[in-house]
Amino acid sequence: MRIATINCGSSSLKADVLDSVTGARFVRLRAERVGTDDATIRWNDAPAVPLPAKGIEHILGDLFTELFERGGSVQAVGHRVVHGGERFVRPTLIDDAVAEAIESLIPLAPLHNPANHAGIVAARAALPSVPHVAVFDTAFHGTLPTRAKHYAIAPDLLPNARRFGFHGTSHGYVARVAATALGAPLESLRLITCHLGSGASVCAVEYGRSVETSMGMTPLEGLVMGTRSGDLDPGLVLELVRQGRDVDAVDTLLNRKSGLAGVSGTSGDMRDIEAKAAKGDERCRLALKLFAHRLRKYIGAYAATMGGVDAIVFTAGIGQNSPGLRHRVAQRLDFLGAHLDEDRNRDAKVDAAAPVFDISGTNARVKLLVVATDEARAIAEHAAAVAQEADAVQAPKTIPIAVSARHIHLTQDAVEALFGPGHTLTPRNELSQPGQFACEETLTVIGPKRSLERVRVLGPTRPKNQIEVSRTDEFWLGVDAPVRRSGDVANSPGVTLEGPAGSLTLSEGLICAARHIHMTPADAEAFGVKNGDLVEVRVDSNGRDLTFGDVLIRVSPKYALEMHVDTDEANAAELSRRDEGLLIPTEGTARLTRLERR
Repeated sequence: MRIATINCGSSSLKADVLDSVTGARFVRLRAERVGTDDATIRWNDAPAVPLPAKGIEHILGDLFTELFERGGSVQAVGHRVVHGGERFVRPTLIDDAVAEAIESLIPLAPLHNPANHAGIVAARAALPSVPHVAVFDTAFHGTLPTRAKHYAIAPDLLPNARRFGFHGTSHGYVARVAATALGAPLESLRLITCHLGSGASVCAVEYGRSVETSMGMTPLEGLVMGTRSGDLDPGLVLELVRQGRDVDAVDTLLNRKSGLAGVSGTSGDMRDIEAKAAKGDERCRLALKLFAHRLRKYIGAYAATMGGVDAIVFTAGIGQNSPGLRHRVAQRLDFLGAHLDEDRNRDAKVDAAAPVFDISGTNARVKLLVVATDEARAIAEHAAAVAQEADAVQAPKTIPIAVSARHIHLTQDAVEALFGPGHTLTPRNELSQPGQFACEETLTVIGPKRSLERVRVLGPTRPKNQIEVSRTDEFWLGVDAPVRRSGDVANSPGVTLEGPAGSLTLSEGLICAARHIHMTPADAEAFGVKNGDLVEVRVDSNGRDLTFGDVLIRVSPKYALEMHVDTDEANAAELSRRDEGLLIPTEGTARLTRLERR
């Protein structure tokens, strides 16, 4: 599809018309320093020309009209929106209500969302006949586990006091590009992506999902940035207030006059800072040290968070273009197995034609990669997916729902250890999935705090031991179990199983099963989904209606069509036997084969 992408800032505008499949550009527009006497505009590769010194909201209408005329038959428009709050966790078709909701989020991103909203209003007015799609920086981080998204303050103090993360479109895009370059499925990798520009953030991408990121409720948290302070002792903010500064003055100081600019005494542009540091400017040298140290510290922390790392990715203006900064950051990462090849680092060049450059040493266990980000292409891909979904006329697609109580899967060795040598499982009754059955055998599951008795074993035996419990069961046992797809028990907590012939202590195997739908290939084709897709399922349960998100599609000729939820989820929606749900594909969602949330 031919998609226009719009990234509207408070004093700049980046807009492209491109092919959502190939990334080929038809039109490119860049406006900088808008609202000042130095404002310029550049179309494609032509020289920049002056713009009138008007605020950006006053020039958007004319610029978008020309953009869409130059771009030809634009089929959809994708808008970058920095903050999506709690509501927007995926690319979303824009209507009046969505535009108003984006405007209501301005207090969470006062430097960005006003311009994003102005761009939406102007573009919808200039091209009202095609779908407009909002692509949110925060959406990729919607998978942050509970422990990573909450602050240690009373939850009733501020309803929005949680970590959202930003630059998600870039982090998600470069993670996919890096996985392709490494020749491995994204869902099998642990990556640390470093988006380093005037705004900077780092993200832990574990098996395709963001599980940690440096920015928080606002883009102010985290790394040292061009004009933002990044992490600070809250006591320092209090001291600034005690000195007589009001809230607006502190806001301006931390967002616009700190970071690299504040430390170095420059504009905050890394190129200027590196040039002055090379000539002996001590403030600029300090700024470089702070920037590299903070990033290196986050990389080490995120490697620990994921239990290891396969590759570290540098992207965006500084990450792609500053070999000196990459050198500083890569120092002392040898303990991770990340070794920098200095010659390759100096030679690294990336662009749309060659988006990845490996700067790792020959024997590096952890790859160091420079990857060209392309947020416009990522936005175009998301916008095309949403627009195509909006155009599709689909009949209601209902799915039978089954409630899966706590249960145990065992290996044959475990069966014999718990029930005696030579013992085989005794079928009690068949289950809905072909070849599966509940057994006469039950076991006691022993956790750090309490035990669950008479937990049913399901057959037949499997290659791995697995205990599936609900959140309520998990709290009862005193164990923090990850949400996983069945069979994925690596690095999950262990428990002790007690049977009539003995006990068995497992080092791993306890999970909360990800809600999922079993389908045959024919079912998947009829529903328009593929193995690994994440969908939503809406249920109508007479007063407790609920929409289940992150429902994993599992496809096999051996399956029968059925959605599985656990007892907690069934109770929340007051589901009963033979209930059905309506399948709702989620636009622009990556296909994953590993699902984890703690």
